[in-house]
Formats: sequence, structure tokens, C-alpha cells
Amino acid sequence: MNFYCDVTRGGNLESRHEVYALAIDEEGKTIFSTGNPDYTTCIRSSLKPFQASASILEGATESAGYTSEEIALMCASHNGEEIHVQTAKGMTEKLGLDASHFECGSHAPYDMEAQNKARQNGFTPFHNNCSGKHLGMLALAQKLGAETKDYISYNHPVQKTIFEQLKRLTGKKNFSYGIDGCSVPTPFLTLKEVAELFQTFGSEKYPELNTAYKAMVKHPYLVAGKNRFDTDFNKAMNGRGITKVGGEAIRGMVIKSKKYGVVGIAQKILDGNQRANETAIMTILNHLKLLHPKEKELLQKYETKQLFNHRKIHIGNVQGRLHLG
Repeated sequence: MNFYCDVTRGGNLESRHEVYALAIDEEGKTIFSTGNPDYTTCIRSSLKPFQASASILEGATESAGYTSEEIALMCASHNGEEIHVQTAKGMTEKLGLDASHFECGSHAPYDMEAQNKARQNGFTPFHNNCSGKHLGMLALAQKLGAETKDYISYNHPVQKTIFEQLKRLTGKKNFSYGIDGCSVPTPFLTLKEVAELFQTFGSEKYPELNTAYKAMVKHPYLVAGKNRFDTDFNKAMNGRGITKVGGEAIRGMVIKSKKYGVVGIAQKILDGNQRANETAIMTILNHLKLLHPKEKELLQKYETKQLFNHRKIHIGNVQGRLHLG
């Protein structure tokens, strides 16, 4: 099977994004596959719930007094809206730290309204979509009695603790890794390993994962924000599933189903273009009939991505196409 997201203009094919994806059932059996399941890619921000789980497991979130809202932000790639910024600031105060302790850097908020507002006073680490993740790591540093300086270093106790947790969750002994956009070491995994990791996320076998899962379910807006698929999907599923996007168009997902049990899904748009990400995953979900009617209705707008020019004229679409055979 080949899987593409076709980009049309005026009804004509203009561009095409190739998609590799894998879905496994509760017993690890493949129920959907396109491309190479052993394709290796950096998991990027799709790893955040699992990085957060290391802090939860060590008791760092409890020691910091983090609420479920704040744990949800630890798992987020957020828009930098006011609710995200204020939540991050509250977490920072609980640690007795300030913006100077962040090692993620600053960037403009994803949300344009938030970006225009923040531009007046300058962008800060609180606006960084990874600020929650870094606050989980700073809390972990304090819990471990380690210096917060260089907590992003692969050899720092924080990152060693996180990679030990990943070994525990995946069964792997060694990881190749690269440096993510927020400066944290992040492993390369096969699509099969990503699907297995997300299947584990929903398996309810690990209390620390359950805590992260429930936080994302309870506070979907903190996980992403306005006009974001992650927020809309997590809200629509109402506890039955969770998804987490990552940079360069990686995505992990778990759905609890009657037919397949707990389903783990990994998806990668090969050229790294995020514009195909949402349409692609909706194509898979519809193909496998994993959505209930109400869920499908709530997420229908993502099935086809409409493209507009600068005059807001609808000029084309991005749409998933499965080629069987």
C-alpha cells in the first residue's frame, strides 16, 4: 500500500507528500501499514508525555506541587496563548526560579493573536511551545538534587533519568539521538517503536503514564490551543484516545477500541511538511473506522485541508489518498 497526501490547485495535482505509517493492535499485530515500519526518524515532541513521565515517576511533580493542568503543559507543544504563558509562569514560581533558568530559548507564539500581543514586550521562554516540558525537567533537577545549569545536556542527571525511563518503557538499551529545537537530546526510533510506545501509553500498565494521560485528557487546551488538531482530537475522544504531534511532521497516537483493543499509531510525513499531518492521520482513522460517529463529526474539518491565497480565495486542498495493491 502507498499513501500520499495530494495537494491540488484548481482540481489539478500540484504536489504530493508521501506518508509512512503503522498501526498496531493491543497484541502488537499490524492492522495498518504503509511504507517501511522500520523507518527510523527522530520522535521530536511526540516524546513529551514520556519525558514528563520520568519527572512524575521520580516524584518531581509531586514535590513541586504541580497540578494536573501543569502536568498537561509538560506534555504540550502549545500556542503560547495567555493561558499557556500564565501556567508556565505559575510553575516557575513554584520552583523558585525565573526565565533565566530556561535553556529552551525563545520564539514567537504559534497563535497569531498571541504573537502580536507578545511582540510588544518581546518573546520569552514562557512563549516557547516547549516551556512546560522544560519546567518538568527543571523540577526533576531539583528533585534529584542536581544543578539546574545544563539540564539539557545528555550527560546531566535529568537527561540520564529520562533516557533510563525510555529504556524501561521500550526495552531498548541504546538510543541514537539528536538535539531537538528546544535543545534537548531526543532519540531516533523506528515507526514500529513509536507505535509500540504510544500503545504502551494507553495500556494503563504504568502509573506515571496514566497520570500524564489523564492530565492530557482533562486539559486538552493546554496541550496545544486554539485551532490545533491535538487539542481538538484529545477533547473529542474524551479519554478514549490521545495524540501528540512532533516537529518534521511526526505523530504518535493511541486509541482504545473494542475491535482492536488499545491501538498504537505512528505516522511520518516523509518530507517533514506539517500541512499534510492532520489530513493524513484522519485518512488512517477513517480507513480503520476507529472513530465513533460523534468523534468523526467533531473532527471532520481535518479530513481535507483547504488552501487559501492571500486574498482568502479557496484555491485548492490537501487530501489523503490510499493506493491499495
